[in-house]
Amino acid sequence: MAVTESSPPANTTHEATAPPAAAGVFGTREWLVLITLCCATFMCGLDFSIVTVALPDIGNALGFSSAGTLQWVATASLLPSASLLPLFARVADLIGRKRLFTLGVSVFTLFSLGAALANSPGVLIATRIGQGTAAAMIAPSAIALMTGYFQEGPKRARALGLNGAVMSLGFVLGALGGGVITNGFSWRWTMVALCVMGALALAGALALPTIDESRAAHRMDIPGAILATLGLFGLVYGISTGGDQGWTRPAALGPILGGLVLLGAFLLVERSHPEPLVPLSVLNRPTVKWSGLFGVITFGMCAGTTVLLSLYMQDVLGFTALQAGLSYLGEGLAATLGGMYVARLLGRLGGVKVLAAGLLIQGVGTAGMFALPVHVNLAALLVTSSVMGLGHVFSVVSFITVMTTGVTEQDQGVVGGLSQLPQYVAAIGVSGLSAIAAARTNALASGATPSRADILGGLHAGMVTAGVVALAGALLVGVVLRKRTAA
Repeated sequence: MAVTESSPPANTTHEATAPPAAAGVFGTREWLVLITLCCATFMCGLDFSIVTVALPDIGNALGFSSAGTLQWVATASLLPSASLLPLFARVADLIGRKRLFTLGVSVFTLFSLGAALANSPGVLIATRIGQGTAAAMIAPSAIALMTGYFQEGPKRARALGLNGAVMSLGFVLGALGGGVITNGFSWRWTMVALCVMGALALAGALALPTIDESRAAHRMDIPGAILATLGLFGLVYGISTGGDQGWTRPAALGPILGGLVLLGAFLLVERSHPEPLVPLSVLNRPTVKWSGLFGVITFGMCAGTTVLLSLYMQDVLGFTALQAGLSYLGEGLAATLGGMYVARLLGRLGGVKVLAAGLLIQGVGTAGMFALPVHVNLAALLVTSSVMGLGHVFSVVSFITVMTTGVTEQDQGVVGGLSQLPQYVAAIGVSGLSAIAAARTNALASGATPSRADILGGLHAGMVTAGVVALAGALLVGVVLRKRTAA
């Protein structure tokens, strides 16, 4: 592999020779790295939720023709983020993670500025595509940089823990900030906020210390890149639209089936390519494929339940968007605290046990939402959502830790991309739980218009389903991962 930077090898830096007492303590340079990478993570988490909250104001201001067209403001960013992840994970190995990270942050910042200045639906959707493409550059390179700068052990566990907490906090504060900004100012300021975050992340990226990156890849797997991109595009598009249109309708079922066929063809191509986009030796690692499944479970059930909670607060309790955003603060605080302490748990118990515990806690908190009443009970709302948020951040940090542990330096870029893919494929959780809730509501409704009790019954069905799936995931962790990672 060629060395692209002139700095000393990673295993000869002060990190490897630090005394045991300081094993989990960051130096000034490491804090710079961590703050920069977490800033980019926070920005990407903020992007999704802050824009979702601002959609009604965007539609009114720019004159979107329908709710379906308006939804493309969110979908236009999601699709390239998901479908281009494997491609850019490989590009990170070809051109260098730091270079790709810096490029991604630069592109995201420029398109955020363009979105703030957009004067028509077409221009805004185009800039959102640009933001999503940039996010696909940032996500795999940020995780690969984190595992490159921080060696396996307490420091990496602590860094991943803080990164997971920041990601959850970005989503929560996006829901709150989107309501505050759109109510007090204009939706355009949501894009300005993203632009400012991007500028800060870019300043940090330019100041990042050099890092050795040995790269074996010399060329791009073009057939694999095309098949993976189109396959993921079709799969995520069909999943994202299926909740509204029904997954049996051609508009959703066709892309899902087509995406699965293309992904199957991708696996066949990867068997014979000399430099595959995603080496099957990596994809077949139990810690990679099973951790990816548990990532889909924790992201899908948490994201889907968060949507149901929003419906509960606004359609059942009558909360405003701002009140609903404030109600997420308990979940955000629990996730932040969990991210601060998860490194200690990983050091004592190991990634597999923490992953099982995280899914168990998330499942208990989510299933407990069955007790949410038709009238306001802040204690029940805050407790259940906080328990779910705590379990979720444990699950996210531990599944990424398990997935990236033991991976060679040359495959960190690929695995970094795979570790970020579950949060996009997990759109199936949002669509699936929403469909369950809607079906149960319709079954309970005795008239043309469902009552608040009918809506609550449907939401309870979706929440309990999410809890059961998370609990089943906790049981499955012990079955499929514990023996395989005993060594």
